[in-house]
Amino acid sequence: MSRHALIIDDEPDILELLDITLSRMGVVAERAANLDAARQKLAQHRYQFCLTDMRLPDGNGIDLVKEVQQSHPQMPIVVLTAHGNMDTAVEAMKAGAYDFITKPVDLEQLRQLVNSALAVSPEPPSGIQEDQLIKGESAAIVALRKKINKLARSQAPVFISGESGSGKELVARSIHAQGPRAKHPFIAVNCGAIPAELVESELFGHRKGSFTGAQKDKEGLFQAAHGGTLFLDEVADLPLDMQVKLLRAIQEKAVRAIGDANETKVDVRILSASHKDLTEAIENGKFRADLYYRINVIEVPVPALRERGSDILLLANYFLHHFANDYNDEPAILSQAASAALAAYDFPGNVRELHNILERAYTLCEGLVIEAADLQLSPIGKNSDTGREPSPPPSHTVSQKLDYDESIPLDDYLADIEREILLTTLDKHRWNRTTAAKALGITFRSLRYRLKKLGLDSDD
Repeated sequence: MSRHALIIDDEPDILELLDITLSRMGVVAERAANLDAARQKLAQHRYQFCLTDMRLPDGNGIDLVKEVQQSHPQMPIVVLTAHGNMDTAVEAMKAGAYDFITKPVDLEQLRQLVNSALAVSPEPPSGIQEDQLIKGESAAIVALRKKINKLARSQAPVFISGESGSGKELVARSIHAQGPRAKHPFIAVNCGAIPAELVESELFGHRKGSFTGAQKDKEGLFQAAHGGTLFLDEVADLPLDMQVKLLRAIQEKAVRAIGDANETKVDVRILSASHKDLTEAIENGKFRADLYYRINVIEVPVPALRERGSDILLLANYFLHHFANDYNDEPAILSQAASAALAAYDFPGNVRELHNILERAYTLCEGLVIEAADLQLSPIGKNSDTGREPSPPPSHTVSQKLDYDESIPLDDYLADIEREILLTTLDKHRWNRTTAAKALGITFRSLRYRLKKLGLDSDD
């Protein structure tokens, strides 16, 4: 089945170049020299995608982008812009353009863009579907899913805002999974977790010998995400000097590895997120305004869990079944009091906090019914009108000071202590887990959970 495209430009030489390039890709191109001719062809024929110049004799290409969004919303439209005119490109993508390409046209980049545009279809691609990622039935989540479905068909940079733990990376993964890049890599990076001196090497790569410790060539995350999506989580934590280099990479669609004299073209969709207020960071001189306008072409706010109503219990039951599958066990259920406690809780840590609360309750509760006390809800997140009193602090005291080596991360230190206690107790009871759990004063499920967490479960 032949594929058809409409190309619009008032320069015959450019039309000829575009036509030849597309024909070699098996795409039948129809030409239009102005907006009026383009409108007539769009009314008479169906195209798989459209490529239009911004400046035309009878108007602006952005006008056509807006019209296509209304009359042909399933057809991706790509705009041609003058080199370095990113403001126009951003304006076009805000209007609904699929992507942009600059003049003079890079033919390899054009071919990649055409293939990506042709991969767009009215339905999400097979594989990961939206309902497998974004759980919930509240009005806020239904609206979010609709927006994700629409954004998945574009290549515009998206900024995902929301509180910590609300599911920003899940939204990014869903946008990727429903778009034409779904079969290509999704690379997520937490910008705040990379030491400042290593950020450039991580993002753009380096060449052997370019600095002390560079023993071999290293591919950057931009190159690793080629053809797919790069998700920059906590982008507000990037150092200012790296913000400049990131801005250039987005504008030029190219990166330069440390120690390399040449730039490498990359075909990457940029999604970014932060729980911080970027406008406030700009006012404080911690984030560049020009980068903000490039990554925030379209903003997607993710609702906090407390704004999602009945989704709290829906997610709770989903997590409990997930835990049961993980441990090959029967799913636990929430008592009426536990359900009421969760429904009244504010969840300052959002979905991540709900997951952690339930995992802890599932592993520590007696039997298969989780009571309100098993949830151990923090007083910080309890609504003042629930009538519940904060849980009293533990009554035990530390009998002796620990000789803690501060060079070891606390989590690793505590894990080593827990591992030693478990192994000693299991050895004492000849690895009878039932009697070992009883001796430790924990449930059998809790013991199994701890063994699995520490990599000591020989049955898995």
